[in-house]
Amino acid sequence: MTTPESVRALYREATRAAFLGLAVNLALGVVKLVAGIVAASFALLSDAINSLGDVFASVVVLFALGVAQQPPDEDHPYGHTRAEAIAGSNVALLIIVSALLVGWQALQHFGERTVVPPVWTLWIAGANVVIKEGLYRYKVRVGRRTSSSALIANAWDHRSDALCSLAVLIGLALVRTGGPAWHGADHIAALVVVAAIIWSGIQLFRSSASELMDVQAERAFTQQIREAAEAVPEVQAVEKLWVRKSGLEYFVDIHIEVDPHMTVEEGHRIGHIVKDQLIARYPVLRDVLVHLEPGE
Repeated sequence: MTTPESVRALYREATRAAFLGLAVNLALGVVKLVAGIVAASFALLSDAINSLGDVFASVVVLFALGVAQQPPDEDHPYGHTRAEAIAGSNVALLIIVSALLVGWQALQHFGERTVVPPVWTLWIAGANVVIKEGLYRYKVRVGRRTSSSALIANAWDHRSDALCSLAVLIGLALVRTGGPAWHGADHIAALVVVAAIIWSGIQLFRSSASELMDVQAERAFTQQIREAAEAVPEVQAVEKLWVRKSGLEYFVDIHIEVDPHMTVEEGHRIGHIVKDQLIARYPVLRDVLVHLEPGE
């Protein structure tokens, strides 16, 4: 089965967004890691680990997008589109585990005094808030346009990162301006970062796992498919309609009611008309399986 050019364009757009996220996260991660080590800031170090974890996540998403575009073969007659959801669920678990490790380290060092951070660490944290929020807005637009659950989840991960960096900024500012009495603010900020990362990981896992469980597609999209099928003149009604998302594409199982007295050849022709019209109208449909039911 040949992938339509419009769907290939969606994959290219999603891939570009993932590459951009990888480059930005790598740069931010390195900067925050160096700054965290120099300034002895646990909050900056935890935020750096978060960004570097996002780099790995972007690599996995890119790999999955590549695999998802491979054509069906003998062992995978439905194609490889689920690679995206599989990658998303595994990355989510990795994010959660890494966050728990950072949280454990923060708790172990909670009572230790924090070195007053240089003023430039506040600028780094502030810049990260702006950059991450910008990435969120860009990726969520691309994710919605391409129907990529991985990109949308990744976009919300950027929004979570922006909030994390805001917490880091507040923590560093309190340590710098409040003196010894506020030395615990840096570790508290680190724990806020950890909580946000875990929450983001849980949401990403739920989204990916839901797709792997063949959840019904969005109601509005399903209704559009139903109405398009019922618009075919010889279709009396749609009895059943199952639409499941797989990667950036969808599979449709539809039961249509037709005249019970028509020949097998006529029914076969109507089934092909329904399939061809649905795929022509909605290129994101990888395949449509039409089953005929006797109508009135």
